[in-house]
Amino acid sequence: MMEKNKIIIQPQKGPQEMFLSTSADICIYGGAAGGGKTFGLLMEPIRYKNNSEYGAVIFRKNYTQVTAQGGLWDSSRKLYRYVKGATSLKTPKLHWKFPKGAKVTFAQLENDDDCESWQGTQIDMIGFDELAHFTKYQFFYMLSRNRSNSGVSPYVRATCNPDADSWVAEFISWWINQETGYAIPERSGKIRWMVNISEIISWFDNKEEAVWFAKENGLEEEEANVAPKSVTFIASTLQDNQELMKANPTYLANLLALPEVEKERLLRGNWKIKPAAGLYYKRTQVNMLENLPTNVILWARGWDLAATSEDEKGEPAYTASVLIGKTKEGRYIIADVINKRLKASEVRKLIQITCKMDKVKYGRVIERLPQDPGQAGKEQAQSYIKMLAGYLVKAIPESGSKQARAEPLAAQWQAGNVDVLIADWNDAYFNQLESFPESKFKDMVDASSSAFNEIENGATYSIPSMNDNLSKSSYWR
Repeated sequence: MMEKNKIIIQPQKGPQEMFLSTSADICIYGGAAGGGKTFGLLMEPIRYKNNSEYGAVIFRKNYTQVTAQGGLWDSSRKLYRYVKGATSLKTPKLHWKFPKGAKVTFAQLENDDDCESWQGTQIDMIGFDELAHFTKYQFFYMLSRNRSNSGVSPYVRATCNPDADSWVAEFISWWINQETGYAIPERSGKIRWMVNISEIISWFDNKEEAVWFAKENGLEEEEANVAPKSVTFIASTLQDNQELMKANPTYLANLLALPEVEKERLLRGNWKIKPAAGLYYKRTQVNMLENLPTNVILWARGWDLAATSEDEKGEPAYTASVLIGKTKEGRYIIADVINKRLKASEVRKLIQITCKMDKVKYGRVIERLPQDPGQAGKEQAQSYIKMLAGYLVKAIPESGSKQARAEPLAAQWQAGNVDVLIADWNDAYFNQLESFPESKFKDMVDASSSAFNEIENGATYSIPSMNDNLSKSSYWR
C-alpha cells in the first residue's frame, strides 16, 4: 500500500511523458497553451537531484517573467517543495538546491549581450521557457555552454507557443504541416540530426549521414563525430493536460474567447497563422441597430490623430474617432464614427465641436486622445486638455502593436457581443476593419481600440444621468 500522504511526482501520460523520456540532445515541447510545458521543464532536473555535480539553468526572456505572480518561480515552488530537503535561495540568482548538491537556477537572457556573462560556464541542462522569445543567436551561443563534468550527457530542453514569425517556426518545420500549420501527429517525438556549419543548419534522418556530411564539409573526424545534435519536437495541447483542466475548468473557455488569430495559436497550436485581412473583424459578426438602446451606462470616444498634416502626396491626412458605449448587460455599441481628411488647424476645431455634441447628445463621454512620446507629445496633450476644459478628457500614450491593441475589441466582436448603429459611415468603417491589418489606413481601427480599451481598462465608474450634478472627481478612479 502507498504510504499515507505520500506525494508522487510523475509526468502525465502522453506528450509530457514523452518530453521527460526522450533521448534527444535538444527537445522542444509545446505548440499550444496549457499543455503542461512549464511543469515538464521543471520536472526534468529532479531525476538528477542526487548528483552533486549536476546543474541546470532555466531561462526566461526577462526576470519579471521569472518572478511574476504564477510565473516560473511560483511554479517551481509548487513542485520542488515536495522534494525532501530541497531549499530555495535568492542569491546570487534565484535557485533551488537539493540535499546532495544538485542545483536548478533561474535566469534571464533578455539581450544578445547577456550571453557574455555565461562565458566559461558548464551547464548540464539548459532550459528555455518560451523559446520563441529568445533569438537564434542566444540559443546557439548557449548551446556552446552546454557542457558537463557531472557524468550526465549535456542536453537542452525548451518549451514554446506557436509564433509564425520566429526562427523556431523554421527550425521545427519538419514536424509541422506547412499547409495547415498544425503539428504532424506521427512525427511528434521523432528524432532527427542537425549539423550547424557556418550558421547553415542541415538536417538528416540518422547520425551516420550527419557525420558523413560534416566530414565532407571540412570537419576533422573527431569534430565530425561530435558535431551532429539529435533534435525532436513534441506537440501538446490543453487536452493533454488533464490536471489543469480539472483544476481550472474555465481555462478552455478563456482560450475560446480569444480573437481568431490568438485562438488558432494558443488553443489549436497553429504555427502558420498570422494576422490577415478578415481575421479580426467581419461585418457579419455584429448586430445592426436602427436606434440606440437606452441602457448604456458608459461612453468613450477614442481618437486617432494624423501623425502629419499631409500625406506623401501633399493631401490632408486622416483624423478618426469612434464612439463606443457599454450597456448594463455588457454589450458594446458602435454609435458614431468620424474619419476626415483635415489640415492640422482644422483637427483642433473638429475635436472641440465633437466634444460639445457628445455632451449634448450622450451625456458624459470620456474623450481619449493619444499622446505621442517625448516632450512635444506631452505639450500637445496639455494643450488639448486645456482647450477642452469642462469635458472629460484623457491623453494616453499608446503602447504595443496595432494588432495587440485591437485584440480585446476583436474578441468581443467575434463573439457577437458588438452592435453597430446603422449610419452612412458603416461601409467605410467595415471596409477598413475587414481589411485590417493589411490595409494602408488603420485610423478607425486605432480609434476603436482606444475607445474600447478606455471602457474596459480606463474608467471604473457608471455614467450618471444628465440631471445629476456630480463633481469631476466623481468620474475618475
